[in-house]
Amino acid sequence: MNRLAQQVWQGTVLSGVMALVALMPVSQAQAQEKAVYRCPGNLYTDALSAKEAAAKGCKTLEGAPITVIQSQMPRTAPRSSTSGSSAGEKVSSEDQKARDADSRSILEAELRKEEESLAALKKEFNNGEPERRGDERNYQKYIDRVAEMKAAIARKEADIASLKRELAKLGSSAATPAGQR
Repeated sequence: MNRLAQQVWQGTVLSGVMALVALMPVSQAQAQEKAVYRCPGNLYTDALSAKEAAAKGCKTLEGAPITVIQSQMPRTAPRSSTSGSSAGEKVSSEDQKARDADSRSILEAELRKEEESLAALKKEFNNGEPERRGDERNYQKYIDRVAEMKAAIARKEADIASLKRELAKLGSSAATPAGQR
């Protein structure tokens, strides 16, 4: 039984070695068909003939494993047909005024929304003493919620200040439309 297992093992190893020997000339032939050249400028290529490589000053690489990493071309953003103009072209003054008016109205709507949200937060905050909730039996939970509310109010105030700065930038280049704000 032991001898039988040894013979099977030897047969398996022998067939594996024979398969490797059979494939070896094919892989060597493939490696010999395509020579890889290192050209000036750190360019590695196998697309040149021996004459072209010699003319360009390229050297043949032998015996060194080469890893080729294909890079992708950067994708350019598709041009929008709705804009009507490309980035390099001038925009007519009417179009620019319309864009500025749209920007101003969007910023003003955002400012109103943020101011309403801030007023609601301040009302709930109640000058640092908000009403305790039923799930805040532990005083630390109440203190944590008060700290979170204070931080939220500070963020809202910073957002409002930022929106006002943006509106001021638009205000210096375009007048505020009548009836707004």
